[in-house]
Amino acid sequence: MARNRAKTGRDERGAAAGAGKPQAAEVIVQAGEVALEGTLTLPEPAIGVVAFAHGSGSSRFSPRNRFVSGFLNEGGLATLLFDLLTAREHEVDEWTRELRFDIDLLTRRLVGAVDWLTAHPQAGKLRIGLFGASTGAAAALAAAAERPERVVAVVSRGGRPDLAMAALPRVRAATLLIVGGLDQPVIGMNRDAAAHLEVEHRIEIVPGATHLFEEPGKLEEVARLAREWFQRHLR
Repeated sequence: MARNRAKTGRDERGAAAGAGKPQAAEVIVQAGEVALEGTLTLPEPAIGVVAFAHGSGSSRFSPRNRFVSGFLNEGGLATLLFDLLTAREHEVDEWTRELRFDIDLLTRRLVGAVDWLTAHPQAGKLRIGLFGASTGAAAALAAAAERPERVVAVVSRGGRPDLAMAALPRVRAATLLIVGGLDQPVIGMNRDAAAHLEVEHRIEIVPGATHLFEEPGKLEEVARLAREWFQRHLR
């Protein structure tokens, strides 16, 4: 086992070392009738692409997701950071508050992003993973259930997979649920949700971390776990 782990480590470091400088481009993701602003970053070569579904109150400029995205890019993974809400929807406070918890709406838009990636001239040839935080994790799992032939891996950070309970038995993507060790209510929600998954899955509890993983070194641990999971499943 030790030899296998060592070999895996060399492969992952090799992927990072072999990847060229990532090329980032501002893009418009057409998701149904709405156009959503985003940033697509493509290392060369890329071993897969990960679309991010941010949590309530966040956007593609989330410093936590941007940190994780950069870490994935260093490991040879392309990333799509995009806004799940339009600029107009962000402007209306009360309306925005409702939309951020509208899992069906967020799922439809994330499915649209998966379809957009599938049609992209460069990203379209890559396997797709989804990274969801908070309510975005529910949307990621529901979208994976809607596009089982395209989405092969999901990672949830401090997520609410329980909000997509009905979709969980249909998920075919290998799923990693990362929860802070001090985030007790969310740990329970993730364990309940995991019981409904019928595919490869794992819960990783990061000791000493709260919901946002703001403690020193904790977000780095999230990024490491996510990169290893995506590298394993998107190759």
